[in-house]
Amino acid sequence: MAISDSKLESESSVYKTLLESTRAIPWRIDWATMQFAYIGPQIEELLGWDQSSWVTVQDWADRMHPEDRDWAVNFCVAQSKAGVDHEADYRALKKNGDYVWIRDVVHVVRNDDGSVDSLIGFMFDISERKRTEEQLAALRRELEELSFKDGLTGVANRRRFDVVMETEWANACRNKQPISLLMLDIDCFKQYNDHYGHLEGDQCLKRVAKLLGLAATRPRDFVARFGGEEFILVLPDTNETEAYKIASRCRELIANEHIPHEGSDISKYLTASIGLSTLIPECADEATPIIEQTDRRMYQAKQRGRNTIVND
Repeated sequence: MAISDSKLESESSVYKTLLESTRAIPWRIDWATMQFAYIGPQIEELLGWDQSSWVTVQDWADRMHPEDRDWAVNFCVAQSKAGVDHEADYRALKKNGDYVWIRDVVHVVRNDDGSVDSLIGFMFDISERKRTEEQLAALRRELEELSFKDGLTGVANRRRFDVVMETEWANACRNKQPISLLMLDIDCFKQYNDHYGHLEGDQCLKRVAKLLGLAATRPRDFVARFGGEEFILVLPDTNETEAYKIASRCRELIANEHIPHEGSDISKYLTASIGLSTLIPECADEATPIIEQTDRRMYQAKQRGRNTIVND
């Protein structure tokens, strides 16, 4: 039984009403002319541009964030030519100059001979989803940063040191450059805690960490809490002479801070012992031996009377 024109028109009107009552924005593009055959009136509510202003695909491209335009247009054109249904996320320009995130879901309609007849699809406002994703990404970055940070002093922790050391060691091997390590231990710290209490001991560690940051100021200089009252500094592309100057600076900054230390048997103020090692590593070398050597030299500094630097 043939369906009357009036019934088809009625059903078409119903479908159009249904489409235009959703928040998704329906559209259709004629492939031969690259013109919009239709776009839902919801587009005006979302972006502010009149429904009638969407004439060609150039209008679509022009109303896209400059950073997204090239890849989004090229991707959609390539997928459409290949007859592949696809979707793309991009920032669309609102008439007031703001941007919203759009997800365009595209279906390719093909002729009997396989050529592209038209594209039909829906635009979805995914701005809220993108904001949530960005917040989650920021939270992940914050959590990752916290996982690499010493909770007490705020400098990097041992885990972060391991990562940085591996990276800088590889750089030194590859570029045939020296890398220096400083290992610093606060002298008589047990006595400090016994005399002033652990809360004051925590404050002392924070002050020392801050001072070490003032001593190692170049972009790649790195300070970490190695454990307890021990700190370690990684000094990339730094020869022994320059490293010794930084070690001396660390020692002087701590001494000049005049942090009272009545429990010390060498000074009435806080002091530190430092071990120093410098090496131009070969690619077959491992970093562990130089870390252990620096640690031994730090203890040698303590054995030689504390408040000194050992580099041999």
